[in-house]
Amino acid sequence: MSDQDPPPDNKRHASATDARKFVGVFEQQVESAVREMRRSTPALAFSGITAGLGVSFGALFMAMTLTYSGGFDSKLVQQFALANASAVGFVVVMLGQTELFTAHTTMAWLPVFSGDAALSDLGRLWGVVYVANLVGCGAFAALVAVLGPAMGIVDPSAFGTMAEALVPYPWWTVVLSGVVAGWLMGLVTWLASASRDTVGEVLVVWIVTAGIGFGPFHHALLGTTEVLGALLLGQGVTVLDFGHFLLWTTVGNVLGGTVFVALLNYGQIAFGDTPEDVDVAPTEDTDGTEV
Repeated sequence: MSDQDPPPDNKRHASATDARKFVGVFEQQVESAVREMRRSTPALAFSGITAGLGVSFGALFMAMTLTYSGGFDSKLVQQFALANASAVGFVVVMLGQTELFTAHTTMAWLPVFSGDAALSDLGRLWGVVYVANLVGCGAFAALVAVLGPAMGIVDPSAFGTMAEALVPYPWWTVVLSGVVAGWLMGLVTWLASASRDTVGEVLVVWIVTAGIGFGPFHHALLGTTEVLGALLLGQGVTVLDFGHFLLWTTVGNVLGGTVFVALLNYGQIAFGDTPEDVDVAPTEDTDGTEV
């Protein structure tokens, strides 16, 4: 080193990219929710019906899996197979960008928290999408109840098995199970927004939503198709059973997505900051080389 050369810089820059990415995902979620709130009621309704129909493919494939398998010797293998079958419906919905109550609409709390939307905007979005989702799920359940047995692709007892895993529980169990499912759905929405490409988004949606079917945890919309299908196919499920399931599952899903994803993630923005790049002293390897 010559006398004129500047002294070596013993500092290196540590980027705050990760923190900025988090803020970027938050802003993307807020903008997406505001756009949905500004859509017309008919547009939201059609999107909601489409989502209800799409997520119901998961219930169909679960029933087909149970029917074609003839019964599983291992409970673990059964739940693994059903988990992957159920995830198909969520992938269809998320990639199709249709409105599912437990996904995009749960994250619609974010613009309310940030002051970019009013509670009335949230209420309208939730109400339209929720009802539309149920219409889609109900229509799909009716279709499967007619088509499945006629084609021999769905044994009625398959829907009975699926409903048995959701219905006979006290309200508090259903609520807590619904909290887990709503939490997972909120995470799916957040993580999918952070994905860099479609392949990454598919993997995120598939892996996380498969956890709902693996439980199975109570999901208001996928479960509606399962329970209504069992009711229509005469598997011992009553209207009161369906009402009990839907009410407490919806409460749990809303709590899970709102508290454990929307509120906690907003808290990181509201009470945190995005640091600038900082200088960090380099470390040295055993041979004295800076790393």
